[in-house]
Amino acid sequence: MSETQQPAPLEPVSEDWQRALAVVAHPDDLEFGAAAAIARWTAQGKHVVYCLVTSGEAGIDGMPPEQTRTVREAEQRASAAVVGVAEVEFLGHPDGVLEYGIPLRRDIAAAVRRHRPDIVITNNFRDTWDGAVALNQADHIATGRAVLDAVRDAGNRWVFPEQLDGDLERWGGVKQVWAAGSPDSRHGVDVTDTFGLGVDSLRAHDAYLRGLGAGDFDPEEFLEGVSRPAGARIGGRYGAAFEVFHFDLF
Repeated sequence: MSETQQPAPLEPVSEDWQRALAVVAHPDDLEFGAAAAIARWTAQGKHVVYCLVTSGEAGIDGMPPEQTRTVREAEQRASAAVVGVAEVEFLGHPDGVLEYGIPLRRDIAAAVRRHRPDIVITNNFRDTWDGAVALNQADHIATGRAVLDAVRDAGNRWVFPEQLDGDLERWGGVKQVWAAGSPDSRHGVDVTDTFGLGVDSLRAHDAYLRGLGAGDFDPEEFLEGVSRPAGARIGGRYGAAFEVFHFDLF
């Protein structure tokens, strides 16, 4: 992109849905950009559930993993409550060493079947955050890839059929998967009215944030840095950008 070329405007995401499932690798993943959008949607009366693949137990260098697990699960529940999400579940996969594969697909497919969402939200799982040099993290990449396949798996009665022997039924009702913060985002939503809630939800990860760098991380400053460019592309002050994958075209 040349210095004079401006990023293309973002097309508004559809808000014609009622139920969403947000599946990400770690506590705090949603809060680094998508939480303000979730606050907008819960304020509209939509139902959103959080599903965390890990408990982020490897995320605080100065705290043992089992203690970290307890702290970060509690912080994630408090953070979710700030943006109107009451239901948070943890799948218990190991933090930092997630592998794309059948076990991960199976557990995410079960979550899709359990919650029967119209929309599934995940994090950026491209190789980078900027389409160039800012490398993404392996857990994010594994989770996002597994989410796409698990959404298909959930709708096929012959994939993980053992899940269907009890209360679960197959669920092929997911219309789209949205990856927040992708460098290939072409859609977005104005979060100007709920930006402050997004900041508060990130601040709720207090123990984790205190362990970052020199301990001077500013949640509001960071979120302004990612939300202002997206806002300009959507026609508002603050925005959240998403790469949209369609499952409603087939």
